[in-house]
Amino acid sequence: MPIDLPKDVRAQAIASIERYFREHMDEPIGNIAASGLLGFFLEEIAPAVYNQAVSDVQERLQARVAEVDLEVHEEAFGYWKKYEKAAKGRR
Repeated sequence: MPIDLPKDVRAQAIASIERYFREHMDEPIGNIAASGLLGFFLEEIAPAVYNQAVSDVQERLQARVAEVDLEVHEEAFGYWKKYEKAAKGRR
């Protein structure tokens, strides 16, 4: 599954790459070169980040599913217990 960015986010990313080169590199980078660099990052590196994020989400969801019985547990056979408590309170 290719990783792509919406048009407005892609434009912001390209502008950010251009700014990074202006402020941290000896030579500025043009719009076309910045777009190419972004494309490289998205194709080469982004899948590793994406896969790690999916793995992290799976881990968190599995932990939450393992705890669901604690959150939604209902005590069985409680009908008579409430009457026994009421009877003890009247004594």
